[in-house]
Amino acid sequence: MVLLEVDGCTNYTVLSEADRAQGNAELQYRYDSGLLPGWYRFQGAAGDQMPDKCVLKYRCGTRRPGWLNGVHPTVAEGVVTRKVCYSVFHDCCFRNNSIKVKNCSSFYVYELQGTCSYCRYCGNAGAGKLHRSFVSIANLND
Repeated sequence: MVLLEVDGCTNYTVLSEADRAQGNAELQYRYDSGLLPGWYRFQGAAGDQMPDKCVLKYRCGTRRPGWLNGVHPTVAEGVVTRKVCYSVFHDCCFRNNSIKVKNCSSFYVYELQGTCSYCRYCGNAGAGKLHRSFVSIANLND
């Protein structure tokens, strides 16, 4: 059996929900535990990429928001493996899983799969709406 590799830059699903934005503080209970494996791109109201700094608990329409723990790759790096962390209270990486990330020149794609219970992948929209007290907590975990 031959497995064909999918090019994430041309074959992806868009994640654009406004409640997926890291600036969204409405308490909702949306999770990605049932997300089908595949390549995803953040767009629209969700933002244009996954945040790469700790995100406050109860943001992104979920109890445990997911953020990229590491830098986004350059085009030359190709597909890289990174860790997604899920925040709770003062623990920015209570749970985690590995994903693949690719720089498609003008945007990023992420090879995602279902998450842990109460976890959801976040987009970077609304980063300026984070609480000051949280920013200082997040900086302690860098």
